[in-house]
Amino acid sequence: MQIILVSRHLKAARTITIMPRHVVAVLAVVLTLVFSASAIFSWLSVHFRLPLVEDLMLSLQRQESQKSRDYVSNNLQLMATRLGELQAQVLQLDALSERVANLSGIKREAPVARAKAGQGGPYLPAPMTESALQGEIERLMATVERKTDELAVLESRLLEKKVRDRLLPTTLPVKDATLGSPFGHRSDPIAGLRAMHEGIDFTAETGTPVVVAADGVVLSAEYHPDFGNVIDVDHGEGLSSRYAHLSRIDAKPGSLVKRGQLIGAIGTTGRSTGPHLHFEVRMFGVAQDPALFLKKGVEFAQVKRR
Repeated sequence: MQIILVSRHLKAARTITIMPRHVVAVLAVVLTLVFSASAIFSWLSVHFRLPLVEDLMLSLQRQESQKSRDYVSNNLQLMATRLGELQAQVLQLDALSERVANLSGIKREAPVARAKAGQGGPYLPAPMTESALQGEIERLMATVERKTDELAVLESRLLEKKVRDRLLPTTLPVKDATLGSPFGHRSDPIAGLRAMHEGIDFTAETGTPVVVAADGVVLSAEYHPDFGNVIDVDHGEGLSSRYAHLSRIDAKPGSLVKRGQLIGAIGTTGRSTGPHLHFEVRMFGVAQDPALFLKKGVEFAQVKRR
């Protein structure tokens, strides 16, 4: 870039050529002067404590301090809220664990009660610090995890108990029946000799519905010379039940049956002296007293006795 200077004092026009390096040099000198002036002013302000600068610096410090306090306060508030939520979760888990334990029949060890020593004195609030809050949160989180694991174990046991109860023959196979011969030794009704009765009898009119006492799979549904029309049901774990002397069979071998489902009707088929249901419960083929299972239900106590 060229600049032409014209003046009446000059005999001829003068031309000045400005190169890029001249512009860079001028900018460098200007920046140096600005930074130098700022540094000198800052030094003088700090050294002589000029009121304007000192007030400005104090204002900036107060703003930064307030920001820090607000940040810490917000964090503490969030941590305190989280702590309260965890404490509520622990209380809920305690109550839920107690209910599940009662439902599953699991006895839990009661905490040892210790007498507290006498205490007293004025109330002096002591807010928790950030590190104390963090420590309490971590402790409660560990407690929540431990109680969650305990609940998982209780849930598993409750499920096992529910399944086991569904498979136990506790439902009365005949409604509105009269209890006949119990389980055990008796005088055979036909031969008149001492014999073992491996079930219990329910006396009712022919055609009275017969239901299965628990969930299971029908093993057989056929005619037997002694039992007449008989149904055997497998309940799993070696447990089975038998329903004999039926007038009809309403179940097929291999079919799934649910507790209380109709499987037949009372009759007097086979070796029988009159209409009744002969009901057996066997464990791995060994006859058990059916009353021990039926008493676990609520219906057996209402059965009519002779």
